[in-house]
Amino acid sequence: MTVRYNTISFLSDFGHQDEFVGVVHSVLRTIAPEVAVIDITHGIRAHDVRAGALALARSAQYLCPGVVLAVVDPGVGTDRKAVAVEVGNGASVLVGPDNGVLASAVALVGGATRVVELTNTDYQLSRLGSTFDGRDVFAPAAAHLAMGVDMGELGNEMSPSSLLPGLLPIIDIEDGGLVLEVLWIDTYGNVQLNIGPDDLTEWGDPFLLTAGERKETIAIRPAYRSLATNEVGAIIDSSGLVSLAVNGASAAAHLGLSAGDELRIDKIDGASGPSTPVTLGRKE
Repeated sequence: MTVRYNTISFLSDFGHQDEFVGVVHSVLRTIAPEVAVIDITHGIRAHDVRAGALALARSAQYLCPGVVLAVVDPGVGTDRKAVAVEVGNGASVLVGPDNGVLASAVALVGGATRVVELTNTDYQLSRLGSTFDGRDVFAPAAAHLAMGVDMGELGNEMSPSSLLPGLLPIIDIEDGGLVLEVLWIDTYGNVQLNIGPDDLTEWGDPFLLTAGERKETIAIRPAYRSLATNEVGAIIDSSGLVSLAVNGASAAAHLGLSAGDELRIDKIDGASGPSTPVTLGRKE
């Protein structure tokens, strides 16, 4: 059965200073003129596969069913694979490099049901060089899939288990404290951590946060406006994870944090909170 899609959702690290995003849009429109293209973001830091994977994972469950085009590809021109990954038995297809950028989103929506390596040059543009697969390989594949071309026409099938996994950090216990990592800092300077609210139950409210040489007492607050001036608090963000925030200011600047920084949480003697053991590790 031919499956057509009316939406392509597009994420990249291309930015908007150069012509790259516009060119990809034009390739998509040339092949699939009636398909809507939604820009998720093109503000991923250049070459930052993990940041691209996290942004795609945060977005995945809210994206319109269709084709997802994700291009953060520092390995362009090498032997890394270009792939199309079907999820939900055809509900959507994710197209991009097999470098981990697709992996977390694929896992969040139930895993791959079919994978094809994009090797058929009949469904690619003639290359002038080897540095713009977003234009020459991935965009044509996404557009042809949207128009109803079967994945099998785009190349050879490969095992879903051979896809590179995502590289998301896990939390750990060290010397009686919880060691965690900064996943993401948003436009407002809110600092998303790799923990959910259940991971905090053993550590009380408030808890002690150590960031480098700095220590802060952190209370869990229901909203940004619940924070006092210059207070750093913990908020459950729109992804269901814990974020550090400052009311009307940047928590990242306040604490001197960047994505990937390691933090530590310790219990404060006398702090409230149940003593139920916390379950560590990546959330399913």
